[in-house]
Amino acid sequence: MSALDLARWQFAITSLYHFVFVPLTIGLAPMVAVMQTLWQRSGDERWRRLTDFFGKIFLLNFAIGVVTGIVQEFQFGMNWSAYSIFVGDIFGAPLAMEALIAFFLESVFIGVWMFGRNLLSPKLHLASIWVVAVAVNLSAWFILAANSFMQHPVGTHVNPANGRAELDSVWTMLTSPTALVTLGHTMAAALLTAGLLVAGVSGWWLSKLLRAERAEDTLVYRPAVRLGLWVALAAAAAVVLSGHTQGQLMVADQPMKMAAAEGLCQTTAGAGFSVVAFGDTCEAITATKFIEIPGLASFLATNDASATLVGVNDAAAAQAAAYGAYGLNGSGYIPPMAATYWSFRVMIGLGLLALVFAIRGLWCTRVKATQAQQIRFGRIAIWMIPAPYLASLAGWMFTEFGRAPWIVVPNTAGDSAVRMLIEDAVSPFVDVFALVTSVVLFTAVYGVLAAIWFRLVRNAVLAGAGEAKAAEPEPSEPDQLIFAY
Repeated sequence: MSALDLARWQFAITSLYHFVFVPLTIGLAPMVAVMQTLWQRSGDERWRRLTDFFGKIFLLNFAIGVVTGIVQEFQFGMNWSAYSIFVGDIFGAPLAMEALIAFFLESVFIGVWMFGRNLLSPKLHLASIWVVAVAVNLSAWFILAANSFMQHPVGTHVNPANGRAELDSVWTMLTSPTALVTLGHTMAAALLTAGLLVAGVSGWWLSKLLRAERAEDTLVYRPAVRLGLWVALAAAAAVVLSGHTQGQLMVADQPMKMAAAEGLCQTTAGAGFSVVAFGDTCEAITATKFIEIPGLASFLATNDASATLVGVNDAAAAQAAAYGAYGLNGSGYIPPMAATYWSFRVMIGLGLLALVFAIRGLWCTRVKATQAQQIRFGRIAIWMIPAPYLASLAGWMFTEFGRAPWIVVPNTAGDSAVRMLIEDAVSPFVDVFALVTSVVLFTAVYGVLAAIWFRLVRNAVLAGAGEAKAAEPEPSEPDQLIFAY
């Protein structure tokens, strides 16, 4: 394997691993804040116990997310130094803002929330977790703005004097339609992840206690089940709507990506949406499609079922004509078709499954639901927790696969337009041996961290919300620091 292949593998492994923890952090922080708010407003002891219970899971997830995320930025300066030299003045701005503003707020106020329960007034302590909830989503905004720049660069130009990309307006980059729609889609997916985790864990406890004939103890978990399912239902609807908007932006900005997502080789009017298709490249093989819904792809892309969608071959020819100086032929501008097509469908399929499960779960946990329905729901709910994780990972795979061969997708053909091929972005100074060694070591270390994280979270879940009350000691002095989570 070449240094380019290994650098791409390393970034893919570390990025997907890190993103396992990101959506839960983004989604669970506001849910814990809501639980604590309900406790403060109602005085209901159940919400305090649930705040402590899911607060502990949130803290464990946040900690390992921070550790694994640091590796990402080092890779830009080491494996992808050519990329950093070319667009570092642009790409570095939102990353710096994320570290200096968002992460600063997160880290400081998480500490305040962890240790300040017996030092602060209830309102100030509640405010600290809300600051954390806002900060983690602010962090997502900055990071997604950087990624959105790679998908559709705006507010930038290439300086002909030094050949480097420069930033015209950071606000234009932060508020581009691509960045804002991606932020909304990611936040909705994060809330879906957190909602199903809260509903899944609480539903598992609900089922366990009902089977043990301890119905009175289920009163702690029932509110969390309902809260998690309502959040998951609203988030799933938001995922569908924001994804629809995002897809329409991609049709305008990256027609190749959306054509590859449908396996649409030729420009077609009234393009259908296929559930299953086989075939690798549009040059050699025309995809064989099964269970195709007529006109749906055109409708999703333009709100018009008879609209014409650009096919992969025509999109590739257009890029070859515009950027022929890069030396790629038409097929060189085609992304990996199978990976783009299937990751798109895995994302959609698991997202719709989560939506259906949230609706069914609300029915099975209503006031008049039978005990058998609730037990059956709890047994299934714990297995639904991975669904939004896998959907999010598939979504990012689609986003990045479909961008190939560009690391920064061009939005114009002029000399001042910012664009860069993946093969031109890799560092010329990092050799194969160094990359092989680091890939093996990172994978091994991340595997150990995954095992530790899973064990700690599993222990926290098995301890249950009932342990929270007994675990909180009364301070012997009014200013004593207490870690209550």
